[in-house]
Amino acid sequence: MKIFCGRANPTTGSVEWLEEDEHYDYHQEIARSSYADMLHDKDRNIKYYQGIRAAVSRVKDRGQKALVLDIGTGTGLLSMMAVTAGADFCYAIEVFKPMADAAVKIVEKNGFSDKIKVINKHSTEVTVGPDGDMPCRANILITELFDTELIGEGALPSYEHAHRHLMQEDCEAVPHRATIYAQLVESRRMWSWNKLFPIRVQTSLGEQVIVPPSELERCPGAPSVYDIQLNQVSPTDFTVLSDVLPMFSVDFSKQVSSSAACYGRQFEPLASGQAQVVLSWWDIEMDPEGKIKCTMAPFWAHTDPQELQWRDHWMQCVYFLPQEEPVVQGSALCLVAHHDDYCVWYSLQRTRPSPQKNGRIHPARPVCDCQAHLLWNRPRFGEINDQHRTDQYAQALRTVLKPDSVCLCVSDGSLLSMLAHYLGAEQVLTIESSAASHRLMKKIFKANHLEDKINVIEKRPELLTSADLEGKKVSLLLGEPFFTTSLLPWHNLYFWYVRTALDQHLGPGAVVMPQAASLHAVVVEFRDLWRIRSPCGDCEGFDVHIMDDMIKHALDFRESKEAEPHPLWEYPCRSLSKPQQILTFDFRQPVPPQSVRAEGSIELRRPGRSHGAVLWMEYHLTPDSTISTGLLKPAEDKGYCCWNPHCKQAVYFFSTMLDPRAPLGGPQTVSYTVEFQPLTGDVTMDFTLSDTLSDGR
Repeated sequence: MKIFCGRANPTTGSVEWLEEDEHYDYHQEIARSSYADMLHDKDRNIKYYQGIRAAVSRVKDRGQKALVLDIGTGTGLLSMMAVTAGADFCYAIEVFKPMADAAVKIVEKNGFSDKIKVINKHSTEVTVGPDGDMPCRANILITELFDTELIGEGALPSYEHAHRHLMQEDCEAVPHRATIYAQLVESRRMWSWNKLFPIRVQTSLGEQVIVPPSELERCPGAPSVYDIQLNQVSPTDFTVLSDVLPMFSVDFSKQVSSSAACYGRQFEPLASGQAQVVLSWWDIEMDPEGKIKCTMAPFWAHTDPQELQWRDHWMQCVYFLPQEEPVVQGSALCLVAHHDDYCVWYSLQRTRPSPQKNGRIHPARPVCDCQAHLLWNRPRFGEINDQHRTDQYAQALRTVLKPDSVCLCVSDGSLLSMLAHYLGAEQVLTIESSAASHRLMKKIFKANHLEDKINVIEKRPELLTSADLEGKKVSLLLGEPFFTTSLLPWHNLYFWYVRTALDQHLGPGAVVMPQAASLHAVVVEFRDLWRIRSPCGDCEGFDVHIMDDMIKHALDFRESKEAEPHPLWEYPCRSLSKPQQILTFDFRQPVPPQSVRAEGSIELRRPGRSHGAVLWMEYHLTPDSTISTGLLKPAEDKGYCCWNPHCKQAVYFFSTMLDPRAPLGGPQTVSYTVEFQPLTGDVTMDFTLSDTLSDGR
């Protein structure tokens, strides 16, 4: 059955109605899920298996039947582990129907259908009794409900309900306990992901400084966690101000509460500095004795860095304090972890919370009231704060601005309009299509006494009228380009569609900056990222090929078969080829009616496993100035890449090379066909690996 789905096209800016399979959303969720990543997490799988064996043994030693409840079973892996460990029966709960259907097939394939019942419900809907989903309460609770923040997927409410309605009072739980750790640091780089810094602009009249509004400086920010691969942040990017502090633990074998709470830990700063950021992670102990432990600790806090497990489904957390605060080495402070049922956040106090306030209280959750944290994500803050990038735009602007320039800026929440004013444009206007960006830019202009100098127009660019421009023609159309709806690099080609819609408002000889863009590609070997799309086959002795086939089928759907956005500064890789320009887009002309297509091949110059092609955009501000959203400099001799840390690059995985059992083969070339379709704004691509040697033999 086919259905029509409405979709906002991030490239063209229009709303489209597309005919899709009725299970389209399911396929997207499966294709973009972390199921394969979890199955490849050897450390996780082994520790769970060990913990399950121990829990079953403890129950059996008490002379009881081992009745298991597995919440969020996924593939059914943990349930199969439990039955293999000697459990008498297992109830496997999975709310996502395609996944539940797959679990039924996997359980049957492995011969456990008589001892595992897959229940396609949310755990809070499961019933107990003679006519219920479970005839009686279970005495072993197995779950994997955790995200990078531990509680962000609703683990606390799920545990709370399970203990009240589905579990026996003296039950075992795997994992048995979780502990959240935190470390206070000073980091200009990470703080730049949360606050707007003063931005300096050199003009003919001297240095001008763009200052943030006081509202933005006071704003506590959004409570949402920034989850990253913390192992890829250089130790030189932060100064440690505290030891690693165990903030609080959750005992999963007892009644769990999802009520708001806070926990304070007193400490003496290791160094003087500005407390800005809290780095956080957790570990889970699979048994009551704490002998079987799975930790998310980064390398500097890991007991054995050589045994560090790479994983992408669980990473580490970066939290920002509401305000930076000075700390003095040796002068006692208290770091406080707050949480509600889904979120964690931190504050710093001079005194420790009193015993009656430590624990179950209702702390105030931070709320962004400045609009910036709602409009700009963390990488965007970093991009705006990048002084070198600002200098590049300023230098390019100096070459195109004239004293009588009428400048129109069309990027979302951009400060380029301020640069244009400071560098001498006669009139500057900026279009902000959302109410949030309109309010934010008004605040920034007012803080810099420019509210009467820059006209903010709140409407979609295609609705702009001559009256909005006071009857004038635009002599400089300016963009970064950056738009909040963009996910893949070419989505920012929306700038081209805006330029086309505004063509009637451009004066004779009008300059468009950037004047052009180009799409580039390089073939890479990932150190680890390939695992998220690699088939698993067998996992700890259980056949999960059905899951592999399910993901492959989901990836065959239109959108999920395309390239995926990834911030590659977090995912090391080696280039196996030279970067190659694939397509060019001339912003000086309107979007053409015909498609832009390129065919060619990329020669591999280094040995390695070709996991995929990475694609990015480069914006040519002027003939002499280019901004890259991908590679920032040529690869080193061994091919290691340096990626723009403010942008996500597009990764097109080569499915034939993601199976670690696939033969490496000899020297290769990669043939490609890439096409930009103006009507839809889509960039379609196909890459084919060939064993043909570069000399044609």
